[in-house]
Amino acid sequence: MSLIKWSPRIDPFQEMDELMNTFLPATAGGRSFIPAVDMYETKDAVVVETPLAGIEPKDVSVRVEGDMLIISGETRREREVDEKNYYRKEVRSGSFSRALHLPGKVDAEAVKAEYENGVLKITAPKMDDKKTKTIEVEIKKN
Repeated sequence: MSLIKWSPRIDPFQEMDELMNTFLPATAGGRSFIPAVDMYETKDAVVVETPLAGIEPKDVSVRVEGDMLIISGETRREREVDEKNYYRKEVRSGSFSRALHLPGKVDAEAVKAEYENGVLKITAPKMDDKKTKTIEVEIKKN
């Protein structure tokens, strides 16, 4: 068996990227993309962070539907190079959407979304399902 020397000039993920781009639905402004997210839990909330650099906050929508957090929006590429002689074209434009299953019940009315330095941070306060109510038993005398 002969070994094939790895060459750094070959991008091992290029074929996978091209395949994924083939299956992403096309939109009028370009192809769709799925933003990467980090989701973690604090004592009081579920927090989701996603980098959306270059996307205007007014073009982003965040909503809670049942136990799903849905982030969607659109980015437009306002300028293109007249000569389409690209060596690489990896900057994406078009619509995006990401639906995330929330790990527990959250207060949908209190969800906050902040955009700072190209990162969207969504904070969804947890609802306390474990609240207990103590009911005193009234003793009636006969």
